[in-house]
Amino acid sequence: MFQSFEVTARPEQGPPRLAALRAEIAAEGLDGFLVPRADAHQGEYVAARDARLAWLTGFTGSAGFCAVLRDVAGVFVDGRYRTQVKAQVADVFTPVNWPEVQLADWLKAQLPEGGRVGFDPWLHGAAEIEKARATLEGSGIELVATENLVDRIWADQPEPPMQPVKPHPLDFAGESAEAKIARLADGLRKDGQRAAVITLPDSIMWLLNLRGADTPRNPVAHGFAVLHDDARVDLYMAAEKLAAVRGDLGPEVNVHAPDRFLAALAELPGPVRIDKTSVPQIVAETLGSNAAFGDDPCALPKARKNPAEIAGSAEAHLRDGAAMVELLAWLDAQPPGSVRETEVVTRLEDCRRRDNALQDISFETIAGTGPHGAIMHYRVTHDTDAVLQDGHLLVLDSGGQYLDGTTDITRTIAIGRPGAEERAAFTRVLQGMIAMSRLRWPKGLAGRDIEAIGRVPLWLAGQDFNHGLGHGVGAYLSVHEGPQRLSRLSHVPLEPGMILSNEPGYYREGAFGIRIENLLVVRAAPPLPGGDPEREMLCWQTLSFVPIDRRLIETGMLTGAERAWLDAYHAEVAEKIGPRVGKAQNVWLDAATAPLAP
Repeated sequence: MFQSFEVTARPEQGPPRLAALRAEIAAEGLDGFLVPRADAHQGEYVAARDARLAWLTGFTGSAGFCAVLRDVAGVFVDGRYRTQVKAQVADVFTPVNWPEVQLADWLKAQLPEGGRVGFDPWLHGAAEIEKARATLEGSGIELVATENLVDRIWADQPEPPMQPVKPHPLDFAGESAEAKIARLADGLRKDGQRAAVITLPDSIMWLLNLRGADTPRNPVAHGFAVLHDDARVDLYMAAEKLAAVRGDLGPEVNVHAPDRFLAALAELPGPVRIDKTSVPQIVAETLGSNAAFGDDPCALPKARKNPAEIAGSAEAHLRDGAAMVELLAWLDAQPPGSVRETEVVTRLEDCRRRDNALQDISFETIAGTGPHGAIMHYRVTHDTDAVLQDGHLLVLDSGGQYLDGTTDITRTIAIGRPGAEERAAFTRVLQGMIAMSRLRWPKGLAGRDIEAIGRVPLWLAGQDFNHGLGHGVGAYLSVHEGPQRLSRLSHVPLEPGMILSNEPGYYREGAFGIRIENLLVVRAAPPLPGGDPEREMLCWQTLSFVPIDRRLIETGMLTGAERAWLDAYHAEVAEKIGPRVGKAQNVWLDAATAPLAP
């Protein structure tokens, strides 16, 4: 299996590791040290070698950091992980609600007399350090770049990943690497910039039409790149990774050892573009006055999927939908109390593995029943494995990495006969999901301008959820992709070709969770009679086709338009997925996609 159920961190390991780190902090003459969940490439996903936050604290969420001082250690987590962190860290660590509480403000409260706090300049973004230092000005607190103190005490730290890189075929990529490089280099020349530094692994993979396996579940390889205005690329990546693709790299790509990266930056003539949000602090320091601030040149072009990428993603979702239907049909045939969470995960992976294009799952499958469903990023282990009981809701959030696309889908499933409160909350979540799916909006709006549409039904009931409405998704790349998001924090205008998730939810800690998720692609909206002819509008095209559990819907709460959308969606699911599954699954599918009763 791709997924295992081993316990990867235990709370009891935290106290001795924290004590050892504090000894190193004292030896360095520091008052604290920052431990982020990050690597030198500043992507969201980290290899085992870089899982320092999990190793130290036990917290395994995909975002957060720990600020270790001599008498307090704050673990900063956002709303997705506030239930999870309580179960994963020992009481020597103090959970801190972030971003409501900012690091600099917390440090000022904890160190009123000032102090020196160390950080590894490879593991913190330039914008992050710049903001923190500005807020700390005049406080007597100094952020001091130092070597990594966790690495000193981590005796069995894994080696850096050295997985082989493979080419991403043009049929799936839709544009050659040479054309991408030339297009982006032209943009640099127009901006008067000599080069751009690229550290995000998925940006490098997209630019060069490569795929790797250095981080779990995401087909990327670690390295650094410099794109020059004359359409050359210097790639700083271990040669052994590239053995199988050297013939696929054009003459415009020159390969260098990674340890040459900083020295090469110091020699670059400026101006050199860096994205302060995605390059480590040490890159900004090395470039100094030669640095010109701007966006990662790959970010928006990568987000705007071309026709080949959209077609591949659509096909991958249909095959993935067939695997989901096979799993759901099997699950509905099992009596409550007879299936465990790990069985659901295992069987779903077996269903997906029948597709030869599957390379991996796109993240650890979330299969949380009952109270586990309220843990937004729950990962089942042998220690937590629970039975699906009568009255439970099962939150099943999963996806696959296929050669032609990346999938991510969530369905909440009734086990037996859930109660009225659960059904009402489910219906509100569904109403939000339908509202976003039906939306048309003027071109130029960003995720922050429209994401509230998916929350309104919950808000009207005094409810909400502590995660964004949706994230960007790559084309056989990272399942979380920027810069596009359906989030109140996102200011990036949505553009045709962008793929995003639409996933409202609701979570009652200790009781149940609900989430419904489809992936959507932004399209130009066709004109409507009576509409403004000069106003460009956008809309969504749905990629995900899996039934939504009709047993959890309070049909009386739905409007006629909502019922019509759901019936039309289910008719399309039956039409697209029916030919891809067997006779027994079609019997289940016909019932699962039947029109709602009047």
